[in-house]
Amino acid sequence: MAWLRFSLVFVWLATAAASVWELDGQSTELLVAAGVGDPALRRGLILGGAAVDALLGLLLWARPTRAVYFAALAAMVGMTVVATLLLPALWLHPLGPLTKNLPIAAALWLLASPRR
Repeated sequence: MAWLRFSLVFVWLATAAASVWELDGQSTELLVAAGVGDPALRRGLILGGAAVDALLGLLLWARPTRAVYFAALAAMVGMTVVATLLLPALWLHPLGPLTKNLPIAAALWLLASPRR
C-alpha cells in the first residue's frame, strides 16, 4: 500500500508543480479555452488549484489518514466536476486528464478503507 500512497503523493505534487510551471502556458490556455476571460481570475484559479494539490500531496505524504484520503477524493471529484462543466471535451483527450481520475478515486477509496 505504501507504493500506492506514494504514487498519489507524486501525482498531487507533480500536478501542483506543473500548474505553476505552466502558469502562463498550458494552464492559462485551458482556462481561456473554457471561457475564463479575466487574467486575474485565471491566475487565482491556477494558483489556488496548485496550492490545494500541493497541500494534499504533502498531507498524503506526511499524515496519511482516512480523513486526508477522503479530502483528496472530495477535492478530486470537485475539480473533475468543474473541469467537466468548463471543458467536457477533456474526457475525450487521448492522454486522459480526466479519465485518470477514475483509478485515482479507486486508489483513494482503497487506501481510506479500514484495514481487514
